Amino acid sequence: MGTAEVLVDLESDEEIPLSPPQEHKFEPLSFETSHASPHANMSRLGEVGKMERFNLFRSIYVVLIKAKINVLLPFGPLAIVLHYTTRNHGWVFLISLVGIAPLAERLGYATEQLAFFTGPTVGGLLNATFGNATEMIISIYALKSDMIRVVQQSLLGSILSNMLLVLGCAFFCGGVVHHKKVQVFSKASALLNSGLLLMAVMGILFPAVLHFTHSEVHFGKSELALSRFSSCIMLISYASYLFFQLKIQNNLYSSIEGHEQENSSEDTDEEEVPEITQWESIGWLAILTIWISVLSGYLVDAIQGASDSMNMPVAFISVILLPIVGNAAEHASAIMFAMKDKLVSTKSIHTRFR
Repeated sequence: MGTAEVLVDLESDEEIPLSPPQEHKFEPLSFETSHASPHANMSRLGEVGKMERFNLFRSIYVVLIKAKINVLLPFGPLAIVLHYTTRNHGWVFLISLVGIAPLAERLGYATEQLAFFTGPTVGGLLNATFGNATEMIISIYALKSDMIRVVQQSLLGSILSNMLLVLGCAFFCGGVVHHKKVQVFSKASALLNSGLLLMAVMGILFPAVLHFTHSEVHFGKSELALSRFSSCIMLISYASYLFFQLKIQNNLYSSIEGHEQENSSEDTDEEEVPEITQWESIGWLAILTIWISVLSGYLVDAIQGASDSMNMPVAFISVILLPIVGNAAEHASAIMFAMKDKLVSTKSIHTRFR
């Protein structure tokens, strides 16, 4: 009976509904995967290599080409060439000064880019450290060359240029641009900056008084002991200032910063975003610091020869030229902030690079 029923069903004309065909996904076998993977991996590696080369070229363009001040970068290699091909130390000194200016500005730019990834606390510390890197490197080379007066006079010139020239230009330019309103700044910030300035002046003044009045108890030793004590006190004060600036001042300056934020909201500038990656910023910091160190050596070696050939006192070079060139980019930034009615930012910049 079972066989007859099967025959009847097969011979009948009725349409038997069929189940819809199921889609089957075939996975490649292990030997097929291993056979096809080298081509896929090679294509992926090629794409990664292209992206890395693109990022490298883009980073070079952003750091070394994009900014207008980069047109001065060739003066650095030119100064080195002149050092070995000519005896004219005056030209070597002047061209070295011009070549260091864009390097100092690019060093500040790389520091600002790295600050996007480190947060405000570490970013502020990086700005405070690398902002003075150019002057610090020049001073170290001057100490190695036993040019102690150049170091002392460059420190004095840095204080004078930041507290008088830069701050005066910032107030003047800000007042000209915003002549219809009164620009405001924090009283606490002014008192803090005045205290730091007074401490720096006393650190330079007291050893000089002992030296020129011959009032030392032990000749030579009292002056040296006071200088070392003053240096330790100023280092501790600077560390305390950094802690105050990075941890406490936000609550203290909240009203003034709110005023600056209102002014910045009126500007049409877009929100700042990093243009290079974190590791690119670290790499450029290392490269620029090394290049500044190399060029600073030729600059210091040419100071005395430039003074003799151009009839220019070494004191003028140390007090006026070296501080201005070392902090040229920060000077411009302080003036630009003042023109945007951000005097707190102006004061923080010129204090940080003092």
